[in-house]
Amino acid sequence: MAHPTPSDTALRVSELSQTAENAFALRPDADELARIADELELSTLRKLSFEGRIKPMGDADWALEGRLGATVVQPCVVTLDPVTTRIDTDVVRHFIREYVEPDEPEAEMPEDDTSEALGTWIDPAIVMREALALAVPDYPRKGDAELGQMVYTKPGAAPMTDEDARPFAGLAAFKDKLAKDTD
Repeated sequence: MAHPTPSDTALRVSELSQTAENAFALRPDADELARIADELELSTLRKLSFEGRIKPMGDADWALEGRLGATVVQPCVVTLDPVTTRIDTDVVRHFIREYVEPDEPEAEMPEDDTSEALGTWIDPAIVMREALALAVPDYPRKGDAELGQMVYTKPGAAPMTDEDARPFAGLAAFKDKLAKDTD
């Protein structure tokens, strides 16, 4: 009985060539771009491509090497204006047959964060989504956007600024004044 393919892009490890390049090229259609943009909370995902190859590493392990390209639009964290970012990054994943997951709930991150357990399938689309999620800027900001100073106070009271909150800056100015007076 044949096992169903988990997705259209998944490749069965047992069918990968041990000698030839196992190339892949993914360019999601408009509907898929919209779904990915929604998942990653992007305003728009204009372009997305992921090309590369899967090659054997030793007797039982596999390496996926690819190039991710994308154009994302996100709201600026200061002004909420759209910020367009071009992402071009290399992606490497190692699929290891004898990979051992740490048992402790609070294990340290391994130095090699490119390795994961080898299963029956390798899906470049999953790797593409993970790599895009990691490459998207966490805090996109327009080049000229500045975070202004907010001043809050009760009606009728003098507002306190950041300068007022620095008591030692006032002491330094007082010390400088005293030094000038004694000269």
